[in-house]
Amino acid sequence: MKLTKLALAAALACGTYAGNVFADQAGAIEQVGCFDSACDCGEPACGCEIVESDCGCSDGSCDGCCDSGCDSGCMSGCGLLDDCSLMGDCCLGDPWQLFGSVGQYDVGGWVSLGYHNNALPIFNDRPDELNLHQAWLYAERAIDTSGGFDIGGRIDYLYGIDAQNTQAFGTDPRGWDNDWDNGEFGHAIPQAYVEAGYGDLSVKLGHFYTIIGWEVVPATGNFFYSHAYTFNYSEPFTHTGALATYNMSDDVTVYGGYTLGWDSGFDDNGDNYLGGISLGLTDKLNLIYATTIGRFGEDRFNGVETGYMHSIVADYAVTDSLQYIIQSDVLSTEDGAGNDFRETFGINQYLIKTINDCWAVGGRFEWYNNDGIFTGNGQEADIFALTLGVNYRPTANVIVRPEIRFDWDDDQIAGLEDGDDQTTFGIDSIFTF
Repeated sequence: MKLTKLALAAALACGTYAGNVFADQAGAIEQVGCFDSACDCGEPACGCEIVESDCGCSDGSCDGCCDSGCDSGCMSGCGLLDDCSLMGDCCLGDPWQLFGSVGQYDVGGWVSLGYHNNALPIFNDRPDELNLHQAWLYAERAIDTSGGFDIGGRIDYLYGIDAQNTQAFGTDPRGWDNDWDNGEFGHAIPQAYVEAGYGDLSVKLGHFYTIIGWEVVPATGNFFYSHAYTFNYSEPFTHTGALATYNMSDDVTVYGGYTLGWDSGFDDNGDNYLGGISLGLTDKLNLIYATTIGRFGEDRFNGVETGYMHSIVADYAVTDSLQYIIQSDVLSTEDGAGNDFRETFGINQYLIKTINDCWAVGGRFEWYNNDGIFTGNGQEADIFALTLGVNYRPTANVIVRPEIRFDWDDDQIAGLEDGDDQTTFGIDSIFTF
């Protein structure tokens, strides 16, 4: 029996909530858990800064360990408390950098290669081939307002099969990078902005990633190789316009700005408000609400599309090494004649367990209710997807992400390979520099 929206909304309201949606879009995958759990005293381990001490716990007890920490030779009951993991040797070392700092800019990038045996939405729609997903370069000057006013910016360049999904396709065939294609591959400039700030206030002006949702376009920012339906079909990828960020306190940050629709380049694709708020409710719980309201597109969806979309993401640190994320998306739009165009509602849940610096395991479960995506308008359909994956870091510069994904759809409308269900194996590797 299918769950109704009311029942799922009630379950959402009664559940545990958490969020960390605005992680660096192009940063490394952040994993929780970097402390010695053998003594349960918060001593650094897993590559964290070492507390130099000789606590003398070689006799198998933990006496004294929680007072001043152990030196790198302390074994037995307290574990091996050096810069390696408690779960065995896992010394990643310092990451290798091709460019590093160039003047006042940080310059770097990554290459991601992947394989999957079945077609999945958008970013994983080319099966049974070894795909170059992202060959990425970026240059960034991050602002530092601790001393007053500062100005910086960032530009990103992407080549690969993911590029066509990251171009300014909202105004296709217009848009500054829409014709930079090479068959199924392409070039894209997903970000090009300047940023100015003073004190607790900063403003981005230009072309930048959305603040909507938990998953992001850069491969380095996601735990899983594949993406959720909500990310692919109910959220914008990029915006062009202005976005202000104000840090009201250590626990409260607000966002607000104006953009030229969804996924547009430096040409008109509508106008809408983009904003939200981030709340650090406790030391372990963070909640973020982000929304976009107005005209989303002029060309992408057969004319004017107006509406409302929001994402609520909560991130809860269950323990130092276990992270739970829950996300709810709502999208409601209509066309120029006032007819319903897209109506979607989804709930995504993630559970990520960090074993040590080298290994992490995770699961994602999604329920996606849609009207106008895989169906005609006025016909609702439910899609479910369960993804189980592993992240393995053999070195500081390499991440390998195998996963197995189960998609099913009782209405047989999502184009799944086996009609109403599909099992997909995928694996990719990311090399950063």
